[in-house]
Parts: sequence; structure tokens; C-alpha cells
Amino acid sequence: MRRIAYAASLAAFITLAANAIAQQDVWEIDPAHSSAQFSVRHMMVSNVRGEFAKLSGKVWMGGKDFTKARVEATIDANSINTRNEGRDKHLRSADFFDVAKYPTIEFKSKKVESVASGRLRVIGDLIMHGATKEVALDVEGPTPEIKDKSGNTRMGVSASTQLNRKDFNLTWNSALDGGGVVVGDEVSITIDLELIKRASTGK
Repeated sequence: MRRIAYAASLAAFITLAANAIAQQDVWEIDPAHSSAQFSVRHMMVSNVRGEFAKLSGKVWMGGKDFTKARVEATIDANSINTRNEGRDKHLRSADFFDVAKYPTIEFKSKKVESVASGRLRVIGDLIMHGATKEVALDVEGPTPEIKDKSGNTRMGVSASTQLNRKDFNLTWNSALDGGGVVVGDEVSITIDLELIKRASTGK
């Protein structure tokens, strides 16, 4: 009898766990209304800003507990745009992102922490230029859900972080005659995502 009771309890637990997984909502990044921007010091006197125009990914969430969310995102490294064709070509080259060898930048979350009302910290692995490093994203949101004219449910988040490009083997630089270097090491990242709710999944 004890074995039967244990087996029944185990089956009930597995069923509840499976139902919880199945109830996860899938939110897709809307690339037309999302952006990944960066800023880096140039020649010690100004900040050069740019963006990656193409990104995609998904967020899996179970209900309103955002600390249970899981995030995966991919950026097309070739889509870098700093509004200067020559500079963009250099950034795509082997001196920097080497997009022929490393065509994508990826982020995979490992943990989500609640910091304050409307603020989260998403910790995960950033995979870029052949290196994988753990980074922490400071997140504002998610915003309240809304319905668009097509009946889709949408919400948004904004995230920011800073990283050292040398941690990802992006080491190219050139010394200035008066001292200093052409490109700074610290890079500020800002990510704005608009998410569209899709079907539930068991993933």
C-alpha cells in the first residue's frame, strides 16, 4: 500500500510539474520595434553610438512571476550600423567583430532577480566573438500588457549594462600622438525590446 501511495504521489507531482511547464507563455521579440544600441569612447574626447539593426529571440514566462522567466536572444553582428560606412566595414572585419567567422552575438539567461517594483536584473551568458562571459542586465519593466489593432498582446522592456570589450577578445586599438588611444575599452549597452505574446509551450 505504501508503494502504491508513493507511486500515486509521484505521478501527481509529475502531472503538476508538466502542467506548469505547459502553461509557460512564449513572447517573441518584435525586430521592427526593438533595438540593441551601444556607445564607446572615441579618441578620448567623444562617444560614438551605434546599433545592431537585426535581432531576434524569445522570452518564456509562467504567469506574472518574472523571476521565473527565461530569455534567449540573437543579434546579427553583420547588421552593425554607426552611420559611417568605412567605420562599419572596419567593425565587421577581423580587427573587431570578424563577422565572417562570428556572425552572431547571443544571450542566454541563467537567472532573473527582482530588484524593486518594475525593476529586474537578468543574469546570463553573452556569447560574442568566440568568448562566453556572464553579464548582468539591469531591466526596467515589463510594461503593462496592451492589445494592438490586430489583437496581439504586447509589452516592452528596457535593459542596460556595461562591459569591457577586451573580455570578448575585441582588442584592436591605435595609439594617439598626444597620448591615449582611438577606442575606449568600456562599452555601454542599451536594449529596448517590444515583445509579442505567442502560444504556450512545453519548452
